[in-house]
Amino acid sequence: MLSVLSYGRLVARAVIGGLSQTDSRDYSLVSASFGFGKDFRKGILKKGMCYGDDACFIARHRSADVLGVADGVGGWRDYGVDPSQFSGTLMRTCERMVKEGRFVPSNPVGILTTSYYELLQNKVPLLGSSTACIVVLDRQSHRLHTANLGDSGFLVVRGGEVVHRSDEQQHYFNTPFQLSIAPPEAEGSVLSDSPEAADSSSFDVQLGDIILTATDGLFDNMPDYMILQELKKLKNTNYESIQQTAKSIAEQAHVLAYDPNYMSPFAQFACDNGLNVRGGKPDDITVLLSIVAEYTD
Repeated sequence: MLSVLSYGRLVARAVIGGLSQTDSRDYSLVSASFGFGKDFRKGILKKGMCYGDDACFIARHRSADVLGVADGVGGWRDYGVDPSQFSGTLMRTCERMVKEGRFVPSNPVGILTTSYYELLQNKVPLLGSSTACIVVLDRQSHRLHTANLGDSGFLVVRGGEVVHRSDEQQHYFNTPFQLSIAPPEAEGSVLSDSPEAADSSSFDVQLGDIILTATDGLFDNMPDYMILQELKKLKNTNYESIQQTAKSIAEQAHVLAYDPNYMSPFAQFACDNGLNVRGGKPDDITVLLSIVAEYTD
């Protein structure tokens, strides 16, 4: 079953190339989503915007467009906990914060922090861990504000080149920074980072910029040059083209993840850490693909 989500019905009039600094038009993001759970050979969307243990959201408020991805830590399954519950609840809470206007566009760390502490105070027990990446476009200032905790992340592509990217946060090999809620008896023994530890950045964007936000299932299996090759197929800014390109990227990463002879970015990183590893890394894959466009209400 194919599962592609597009957001909004804006008329995208993106212009590939530069723009004068005096441009007074509001910008917006035209976004599509596609992904795979690693236990499935076809794209299957679970309840909400979840692919396997990954979760994501696409939301907007009057001042900003906001995207988010989270990767639930699969190790909780060994303790009878569904890892997708934590990542899914975190992303749904972030989405609600945005829709209710309880955020400042220039402070995506605040979205993550407020949402996480709400989960901590939730009367309904919730256990688990996840990474998280939040991307906010301020429509009027044309600035992108980001917060990334762990090894999910984003790329900004302009003119066929990566001009901005997130920094991966790892405690050590294959152990990313993560938000966690542990049972009282396990507190202190479960890895848990503060949302304020998220790496944040802010920079200007231009009409036609491509923003790819994804979980590590993509980045562990596809190097930048392969992603850029796929993005070249994005010839215009209509929804169908964005959706098809997101699907194409996710599908290629999914195929590579199950190739035992492929020297994936994850395998290369493992070798750099003294491990003899080859092949792709089977994992959940979530891809959000966005283009900066002129906003039309």
